[in-house]
Amino acid sequence: MKGIELNRATGLGSFWWMALATILCVFVMDGLQSTSTAFAQDDPAPAAKAADPAEKPAAPQKESFLAWMIRASGIFGFLIMLVSFVLVAIIMMIGLQLRRDNYLPASFIEQFEQRLQAKDYQGAYEAAKGSDSFIGRILAAGMGRLSRGFEEAEAGMQEVGEDETMAMEHKIGYLALIGSVAPMLGLLGTVQGMVLSFQVIATSTISPKPAELADGIATALFTTLEGLTVAIPAIIFYALFKNRLARFLMECGFVAGNLMKNFQNMSKAPAKAGGAAPAAAPANRAE
Repeated sequence: MKGIELNRATGLGSFWWMALATILCVFVMDGLQSTSTAFAQDDPAPAAKAADPAEKPAAPQKESFLAWMIRASGIFGFLIMLVSFVLVAIIMMIGLQLRRDNYLPASFIEQFEQRLQAKDYQGAYEAAKGSDSFIGRILAAGMGRLSRGFEEAEAGMQEVGEDETMAMEHKIGYLALIGSVAPMLGLLGTVQGMVLSFQVIATSTISPKPAELADGIATALFTTLEGLTVAIPAIIFYALFKNRLARFLMECGFVAGNLMKNFQNMSKAPAKAGGAAPAAAPANRAE
């Protein structure tokens, strides 16, 4: 399982790095093309026809707010939109995994306790081994090492618990990453918008009209707004999921510790062939 999780995480990381590199290449090409187009459209000759005072100015072309927002956001708005899709997918995935039934299912705990009370230790081990819950995997790892002693059993439980915890913390950590990256993308859009506005001022022979500066300012403000809109939910869900994980881990450790106390005073039993967990038998207690 550990190898499968590692390969899956490595493959996911490689995919996102390739996607990020592709998007950055598209952005560079788009920026170069926009710059060349802007310089090509600049008229080196300042000769311009005098405006006829009797001629009425053309009515501004109407554009919906959504179309204006998409056009003004540009490449950075597109990147922030992709990040928002990833954010929603991660939140849904973690929300489905970080549930009490996946960590402390009441039905499994009740069944496990009933088998312990009936002295059916092998049945309890089989129940723990067949459970997909977090506490089931911990108990199965601990009971699988009872033949080596109770301390080894506790060490096995701790190893499995740390491995499972690290895997979930890595997934939750992506929310913190998005919460940091999204505002940076918005800041890049802000800088790009201001550069576009200053370019209009620098290349204009007369005082530019407000409408000519509006595109650059809109890019700066829209990308900032979009970056914060993605970053704020990411930070909120990161804190919520992290606190929920900590609470589930504390409860699992407490319940698993109480259940394993039933085996603390048991004698070592020889392991069965094939590596199966031994059917623990109670030791002779000193009266």
